[in-house]
Amino acid sequence: MYYALLSFLLVSTLFAQEKVATDTIAVDSMYREDQFYTSITYNNLQHTPTLFTQNKFSPGLSFGFLRDMPFNNNRTWAIAMGLGYAYSGYNTNLLQTSTGNGSIAYQIAPNTTVYSKNKLTLHYLEVPFEIRWRNSTYKSHRFWRIYSGFKISYLINDKYTFTSDTGDITLKNNAALNKISYGATLTAGWNTWNVYVYYGFNNLFKNTQVGTESLDLKSLNIGLQFYIL
Repeated sequence: MYYALLSFLLVSTLFAQEKVATDTIAVDSMYREDQFYTSITYNNLQHTPTLFTQNKFSPGLSFGFLRDMPFNNNRTWAIAMGLGYAYSGYNTNLLQTSTGNGSIAYQIAPNTTVYSKNKLTLHYLEVPFEIRWRNSTYKSHRFWRIYSGFKISYLINDKYTFTSDTGDITLKNNAALNKISYGATLTAGWNTWNVYVYYGFNNLFKNTQVGTESLDLKSLNIGLQFYIL
C-alpha cells in the first residue's frame, strides 16, 4: 500500500511538471518582439534651394509603442502598427521674417548676417507601420532584423527661433508648414544596434518660395533605432 501510494504521488508530480513545462512552452511560443521603440537621428534636408546650407547638428528624436502581430508559425514574420512622438530640429541659414500681415517671408541669410541661432523646431504625433522579418525564437531575444515600413506624422507644434546681436525673431504656428507628413522607413541590425532611415515623401513647406525658387524641402533622417520588448 505504501509503495503504491508513493508511486501514485511520483507519477502525479511528474505529470504536473510536464504539464507546467508544456504550458510554459505554449505561452513562450506566443512571444511578441520589439513593442517599444526610440530613435536618434541626424536630419538632412533634401531638394534645397541655391545657397541653402545646414549649420551645426540637426537632431531628431522619437519614441513610442508598436503592436507586434506575427503571421507565420515560426513568428519570424510580422506586421506592427503603433503610436509615438517625434521631435525634429533643423539648423539652417534659411531666414524667416514676419511680413506683418500674417504671412512669412523666406530668404537665404546673407553672408554678412551674424547670428548664433537659426533653428526650426517641429513636434509630431506619428503613426508607424512596419512589415517585419527577424530570425528570433522564444528562447532568445538576440537576433537579426529587417523592418521596412511607412510613417504618417501630424504636426502638433512648431517654432522658429533666430538669435543675433541686432535682434531676435520667434515665430510659431506657421500655416505654411504641412500639418501631415509621410514617408518610408527602414530599420536593420543585430540585437540592440539598428540602423534607421526615414525619407519624407512630401515637402515640409507648402506653396512656399525663396526668391524665384520653390521651397521643396524633404527630410532624410539617418541614425539608430532601439527596441524594447
